[in-house]
Formats: sequence, C-alpha cells, structure tokens
Amino acid sequence: MTSDAVLFILALLDCSALLFLTVYFIITLSDLECDYLNATQCCSKLNKWILPELIAHCCLTLLMLVSLHWVLFLLNAPLAAWHIYRFSQIPSGNTGVYDPTEIHNRGQLKTYMKESMAKLGFHLLCFFLYLYRFWLSVPESHRFLTFDDLMVATGSFKEL
Repeated sequence: MTSDAVLFILALLDCSALLFLTVYFIITLSDLECDYLNATQCCSKLNKWILPELIAHCCLTLLMLVSLHWVLFLLNAPLAAWHIYRFSQIPSGNTGVYDPTEIHNRGQLKTYMKESMAKLGFHLLCFFLYLYRFWLSVPESHRFLTFDDLMVATGSFKEL
C-alpha cells in the first residue's frame, strides 16, 4: 500500500471519530433543549470532549500539511484554528467552553447547536473526500479482484 493510502485510512478513522463526536454533541445539546438533561450535566459531558476533539482535528490538519496535501490542509485549517481559538478564549471563571451558568443566556444553546450542525456537514464532506482520495491512492492493480484471483485464493482453482 502506498503512503497516501495509509494517510487516507488514518484520515478516515480520525474523521469517523470526529463525526461520531459531533453527533454526540448534537444529541446532548438537543437533550438539554428538551429538558432531558440539566445544564450542569450537559456541560460536563460536552466539556470533557473538547480537548480530544481539538487534538484529533489538529493532528489531522498537521498530517495533511506534512504529507503536502495543500488543498485538504487549507480545507481543515480554518476549523482547527476555530477550535484553538475557542479553547484559548475560555474565561477564567468558566468550567469550560460550555458553561452551565451561561448556556441558556443570549441564545448560546442555539448557537452551539448551529455550530455542531455546521461541523457535522463539514466532517461528512471531509469523510467522503478522504474516501475518494483513498480510492485514488490505491493502485489500479489492487482495486478489483478477478474471478481467477478469487478461485486461487479459496483454493478451488484447478489447472487444466
């Protein structure tokens, strides 16, 4: 397998994890919106995943930079910068990015929900881009198995 194929397998795994994490954020925020969770429970659940999300996305962005995939790097860089900015701008009195005392103020819950939906769309787009690039990085000779290859692999092929 080529190095690009390995890179895009790692990117697919990372992007899948980020997709599931974004869906988790959406579900948790909608539970808060419907009053199935209180603000303290919701914010503590979400805040413990902020740093892993930041690390996963920044690692993916750096992988694209190191492997010289400039378009994919430039696609990922704004969201990575946004994650770093949000993490660095946490006020000293808050418990994290999601603060239970302020989440219902000034429509922050709706803002967080819109942000999560935008991230979901972004990660879906990236997932299919990485899948397509993985498909292109696999050599043509390894993409399809012929019937003869399958028969040899299963041991049911007999020479005539």
